[in-house]
Amino acid sequence: MTSYDAIIIGSGQAGPSLAKRLAGAGRRVAIIEREAFGGTCINTGCTPTKTLVASAYAAHMARRAADFGIVVDGVAVDMRRVKQRKDEIVASWSASTEASLRATDNCTVHRGHARFVAPHELDVGSERIAAPQVFINVGGRASVPAIPGIDTVPYLTNTTMLGLDAVPRHLIIVGGSYVGLEFAQIFRRFGADVSVLEGAPRLVPREDAEISDAIRGILESEGVRIVCGVRDLSVASAQRGIAVGMTDGDKHVSIEGSHLLLATGRRPNTDDLGLDRAGVAMDARGYIIVDDQLRTNVQGVWALGDCNGRGAFTHTAYNDFEIVAANLLDGEARTVNDRIAAYALYTDPPLGRAGMTEAEARAAGHTVLVGRMAMEDVARAIEKGETAGLMKLVVDGETHSILGAAILGTGGDEVIHCVLDLMYAGAPYTTLQRAMHIHPTVAELLPSLAAELAPAA
Repeated sequence: MTSYDAIIIGSGQAGPSLAKRLAGAGRRVAIIEREAFGGTCINTGCTPTKTLVASAYAAHMARRAADFGIVVDGVAVDMRRVKQRKDEIVASWSASTEASLRATDNCTVHRGHARFVAPHELDVGSERIAAPQVFINVGGRASVPAIPGIDTVPYLTNTTMLGLDAVPRHLIIVGGSYVGLEFAQIFRRFGADVSVLEGAPRLVPREDAEISDAIRGILESEGVRIVCGVRDLSVASAQRGIAVGMTDGDKHVSIEGSHLLLATGRRPNTDDLGLDRAGVAMDARGYIIVDDQLRTNVQGVWALGDCNGRGAFTHTAYNDFEIVAANLLDGEARTVNDRIAAYALYTDPPLGRAGMTEAEARAAGHTVLVGRMAMEDVARAIEKGETAGLMKLVVDGETHSILGAAILGTGGDEVIHCVLDLMYAGAPYTTLQRAMHIHPTVAELLPSLAAELAPAA
């Protein structure tokens, strides 16, 4: 058995940074990876999908060239070249992650599947390793819903979608939330017919209704078919692909597609780690239970990233690393409670979100002020010819603190950080209202948005 000071299972967003930080502090570190280096983000999440978003945007803008006085003779999508570009970018990031770890002093890379045999001992292939500190960073994967007939038809997940080198004739997507909607717009812009089936009454039900409605309008304007409130889904083989049956309202209907994408959520990669032998507690969904400093119930064992259920994003995983490293090495006492919820939906235009929705603020008992502004009133959006969407600011009417914001519009995923940083600073909305921003930008309208605040209807 080989002993280390620390073992890290998984090379997702938190793992490599933690390995380097611990190794730099003189700890002997082992990091284990059974598949591609870089985890979900680099291999099956952010990097490949945003690369596809960029290609889809290029196709979309080429088709709109005449709107800008530009003549383009025909637009065609070479899906094999699109995939090749995506694969090259992914491979580069993954390879550089592995190379960087292997070049790190005090860090040993192990390839293979890690399984606990005791709280601080693991088998990796035929080798046994041990350490007083173990950090679990194993990520998650797509959840496959128990739809009648699903075992009888071919289906795609967010991972296998990335292997397509031809545009589907008709892509049916089960799930109208963040993953499903990004793929819906991507492949519609590539030329596929796309249908999105959502069980909730509206798309992305986590968002306020007006944001959901605006997202739906954007997608439908590009020809994406959307059906919400569907029930009793079933699937079966059909002459030209896959038939999906459902109850829509009071009618049972069926649609036929060439490809089926399941985008109904994620599950943690914790079912094959031998966590029972380590005594590590999990909840009913398989997420590792951690405290606010990401410690499990077992002394000397932490869980970071998607597998702990405390965040489902690359940035929350990286923040997990920052919290653990600061507490272990810098004498700090950081917790996950220090962070403000923030994320983006990478449709075009993107949605940038920070803090609470209006509905969440009301439910929490705040006296709510709301400011709204349509993107069609933003000069920069007009100049770019991208006027879809809106901006929304939610404020506590008594304390003047900023509770949250949603920016659905061109640059929304970047502009949201103006609001997010003020929230971290604890500044009142008046700080934003009185700021002078640069013209012509989208962010310059944030002071005006703050000036529009009024009691919510």
